[in-house]
Amino acid sequence: MAMVDAGGVRLHVQRMAPAGGGTPHGTVVLVHGLLTDSLASYYFTVAPGFAAAGLDVLMYDLRGHGRSERPARGYTLDHSIDDLTALLDRLGVTGPVHLVGNSYGGTVAFGYATRAPERVATLTLVESEPATPAWASKLGGILHRVVTQLVHNERDAIAWITANRGHNTARLAKGAARLARETTLGRDIPASRVHTEAEIGAVRCPVLGIYGGDSDLADLIPLHEARLTDFRSVLLPGHEHSVLVEAPGAVGGHILDLIRAGAGVVR
Repeated sequence: MAMVDAGGVRLHVQRMAPAGGGTPHGTVVLVHGLLTDSLASYYFTVAPGFAAAGLDVLMYDLRGHGRSERPARGYTLDHSIDDLTALLDRLGVTGPVHLVGNSYGGTVAFGYATRAPERVATLTLVESEPATPAWASKLGGILHRVVTQLVHNERDAIAWITANRGHNTARLAKGAARLARETTLGRDIPASRVHTEAEIGAVRCPVLGIYGGDSDLADLIPLHEARLTDFRSVLLPGHEHSVLVEAPGAVGGHILDLIRAGAGVVR
């Protein structure tokens, strides 16, 4: 475990070196989702396979999540993109990276690609989308429900989650409630600056969208195809938003295929 000062917030970072200690074929940076998520969702799923394929694997907990520092305020999308930028600079990661983002993490990764296109080799959105007015409205509704149903009625909500989803999910829900209660995250994210259509269309690197076949986000595929010059998509039937943890072998395999096609060096 390492804690890295990313310009005002300390972030928990984990890194997996290529198997066998050889020279990495590239660096893949993994960005997780909101509230109940952390770098663990990668550490126990796709990260070992990426390292075995000869990649330098970089994972970190977003501010307020996992073992990273939890400031009381500063949770807009731009704050998250600033954190990723500062983290890569502090770690000396200067070459183009392969960015992978799950859910909100994909929105962060896409935002980074709009800022620094020269530093992104490939981009994978797992159950994710760029920041648009529709995205901000949807996130606002989700976070409003978290505050009203989980934070304001925490005891009953946690009891129901424990009975119906198990103790581990209840533990994660308690952490999400604490994050929403003690920070401005619930207000900051819906108020984030969103991308213009020109900014979205300017992302020219290969972009892969991986979606559960039963997810409503799969409906956005035609829009992504119209906006992006190099977009491809994969639907995994029988899955919804949790496709990363439910089908890690398929998700990881498709990401490695993208990296192989983009770099031509990963075996």
